[in-house]
Amino acid sequence: MDYGFVIHDFDKAALAGYVEITNIVRGPFQSAYLGYSMFAGFERRGYMKWALGVIVQRAWKELKLHRLEANIQPGNASSIALVETLGFRQEGYSPAYLKIGGRWCDHARWAILATSPRSAASIKP
Repeated sequence: MDYGFVIHDFDKAALAGYVEITNIVRGPFQSAYLGYSMFAGFERRGYMKWALGVIVQRAWKELKLHRLEANIQPGNASSIALVETLGFRQEGYSPAYLKIGGRWCDHARWAILATSPRSAASIKP
């Protein structure tokens, strides 16, 4: 099962972005992938930091997950800074991980555990 969430800008009555938890694996793994994106014009307003903090809390408390992984292109400094702020750690590097715009792109693997000292569970929305 996958979960999708929208980020809504109530001032502009518009959708501002989304967060998704996908490829959930239960059993001894209790892990999933985290995907997210802000729509043009809504970047750098703090929406995503707030939304990821809330969604990661839900992943621990409601979905009972142990681990979330986000795969980020190495040149995406904003996204890397965001996940670092929330307590994610870089675990590895995946060459030609995902096909985007017709070409295979490298990604860095970032993850957070429910038991991490700086877990996003401590971020207050």
